Amino acid sequence: MRNKIILFFLLIVSVLAFLGSCQSEEQITYARYYVNGKQLYEQHCQNCHSSDGKGLGNLYPPLTDTVFIKKNKDGLACIIKYGMSGPVTVAGKVYDTEMPAESTMPDIEIAALVTYITNSFGNKHGLYDAEAAGNDLKRCLEESKPKQIEVPEAK
Repeated sequence: MRNKIILFFLLIVSVLAFLGSCQSEEQITYARYYVNGKQLYEQHCQNCHSSDGKGLGNLYPPLTDTVFIKKNKDGLACIIKYGMSGPVTVAGKVYDTEMPAESTMPDIEIAALVTYITNSFGNKHGLYDAEAAGNDLKRCLEESKPKQIEVPEAK
């Protein structure tokens, strides 16, 4: 009888553990992007922005300013892909060190990196998928194209 009780208890614990581990497709997708983004951050970003996202002194800005991250989330893919030069103000401090472009990084990796950055260091902004990255990258390319000026015909 005691063995049956133990087996029943183990069965209940196993079922509860299984049910607790079930995640929605969205949760699984988010986790996949986040984990891959963390690895990409460690490879491409950590040397300048540090492992805790606090930046590097007066050289590289922190990624811990949740207001800045939220306000600029749609532009992060462009900054990663095409780099950035010129001054930027983060948390009231001006930084003017060039950020190198990751021009060969595919949209899916940029999306993973943005997902990690926007959900770490005090930020909580949810999934940023490859489609969002592609749309933002397309938009920033269109905005950076020089506008054609109509020149009137000479008479």
